[in-house]
Amino acid sequence: MKILIIEDEPEIARSIKDYFKPNGVHCETASNYKEAVSKIGMYDYDCILLDLMLPDGDGFDILKALKAANKTEGVIIISARENLETRIEGFNLGADDYLTKPFHLSELLVRMQALIRRKNFKGSNTVTFNEITIDVFSKSVTVNGIKLDITKKEIDLLLFLIGNDNKVLSKAAIAEHLSGDMADMLDNHDFVYAHIKNLKKKLTKAGSEDYIQTVYGLGYKWQNE
Repeated sequence: MKILIIEDEPEIARSIKDYFKPNGVHCETASNYKEAVSKIGMYDYDCILLDLMLPDGDGFDILKALKAANKTEGVIIISARENLETRIEGFNLGADDYLTKPFHLSELLVRMQALIRRKNFKGSNTVTFNEITIDVFSKSVTVNGIKLDITKKEIDLLLFLIGNDNKVLSKAAIAEHLSGDMADMLDNHDFVYAHIKNLKKKLTKAGSEDYIQTVYGLGYKWQNE
């Protein structure tokens, strides 16, 4: 999963990244309004953690920008501003959750995971597609009850494909999801093909149907028909 941390305090942003990384979360950061709006315009995220007080703008304006652009990212406000009016305004502008500073990183992670499950997988900790079962918390995948030897990147790719079933995903979109804005610095997206190939091989070897379809010249899709 990929998130954007919009936070002008470097220590807070760094502590969130360090805590989330072992949990399979790819974190990108923006330290001001201008950088945040730029990244939101160029990339898609599973969740955005939003500080309201930024050096060059207000977090509420970012919520308005998300709404105007019809973006569907989940948003959790993380702010030291603790009053009912601020909370109500945040929710009215489209925020999904609100956490007051200081907060425990463990609580933030659980809230974020719950938000993503609600948005992508109807709140379930387990994602099931026919013979395939993914345990989101334990980061494990089984096919007909047989546990696969699978990497975190492959699980992330599998969830991304299933979450966008029957939708053609370009190599660039998959590269961005797996590597974030680092994908722009890569000469090519050959690593996407490698991940797709390995995932297909592991699933079919365990007895799964081959749901990953190549759409030549466009990308890949999870065939749910």
